[in-house]
This record gives sequence, structure tokens and C-alpha cells, in this order.
Amino acid sequence: MTLTQKAEATRQHILDTGHQLVLRKGFAAVGLQEILKTCSVPKGSFYHYFPSKEAFGCALLQQYVDGYGRKVNGLLAADGTTGYERLMRYWDAWISAPGDGMCGWAEECLVVKLAAEVADLSEEMRQVLNGGVQRLLDRIAAVIDEARGDGSLPAGPPSLVLARVIYQMWLGAALLAKLSQDKSSLIQARAATVHLLACNASAPASPHPLP
Repeated sequence: MTLTQKAEATRQHILDTGHQLVLRKGFAAVGLQEILKTCSVPKGSFYHYFPSKEAFGCALLQQYVDGYGRKVNGLLAADGTTGYERLMRYWDAWISAPGDGMCGWAEECLVVKLAAEVADLSEEMRQVLNGGVQRLLDRIAAVIDEARGDGSLPAGPPSLVLARVIYQMWLGAALLAKLSQDKSSLIQARAATVHLLACNASAPASPHPLP
């Protein structure tokens, strides 16, 4: 659907407003009337852009994962640093976002907020969010490979397996940080990440190897 500049601005306003509501309350808890009232948009206009609330949710999540991917690429694109330094810059952003020491990416992560909810609620929304996560894991794995190539990390388990394990740990840490209202679990996840990344493939095998 081709939109005029004004129509595109209205659609974007609905998405941006909905994002903030969903981030605070979750998807199911935010009713269509609340979105319309907050946006000051009539119901007919909403359905002009989104055939259903589920379609709105898919568009919202697609915008989020696309924007998140651009943020990650920008953060990892710095020249003159090792792969390890760039990788840790990403995890540090979960604790304190670049340019905003008070708020980290974990606090605004829709994967943390919605993963369990949308997996049960909507197959289409689940696919959008899962696709974004899989692309992120591929990106993290690629940086692990780059770090091993430049010597800033030792050889170790398959990079995609390691990326998945570390990401899973950070998701859990982000949930605990929300529950406790402090960042200690994220700080502990950072320390564990440093340890996992440094595990050399030639080290004695663990009795509990990575899956």
C-alpha cells in the first residue's frame, strides 16, 4: 500500500504510540480503544492502515526488530577495535545505552517483554519476533568469528551455539532485573559472558557441555 506523506506520518504515529503502550503493559493488555484514544486517531483511520490488531502487532514488531538490527549494526561497525571489544560494547549497551547511562537496552527490549506472550497469542507475531532474534544471533555469531579471527578471542564452541547460550542468559538476566528493579543480574551476566567467551576449545571438556 502506497501512502501519502501525511498518511505515512499518521501510521508511524500509531506505531510509535502503540510501541510505548505495549512496552509498559504488554500486547494483550492494551486495547484498541486505548491506542486510538492515546493517538487521537479514529477507528476508521486505524483500520485503513492495519486490518486488525494482530496486523498492527506484526507491523509494530517488524519495525522494532528492523530498528534494533540497525542499532546493533551501528554499534558493531566501529573501526579500529577488536571483535571482542565490539562484542562487549553490545552487551554493555544492555546495561547502559550509549549516550544514556541511566537506561540500558534491556529496559526497552520487546523480546523480553513479549516473547512468551506472543508465542501463545499469535503465530504471525511469533514468527516476526523469532525472525528478528535469529538474525541477531547470526550477527553475534559473526562477531565471535571475527574476534577469533583477529586473535582477541580463543577458539571455542561453535559460534552460533555460543551466541545462543549467551543471549539466553542475558534474556533471563533482563527479566530478573525487571523483577528486582536493579541491574545486578545484568552485571553478573556480563561477568559470565566474559568467562564463556574466553573458554578455549583446547581446555578440558566440561561434564556438562554446551548443547
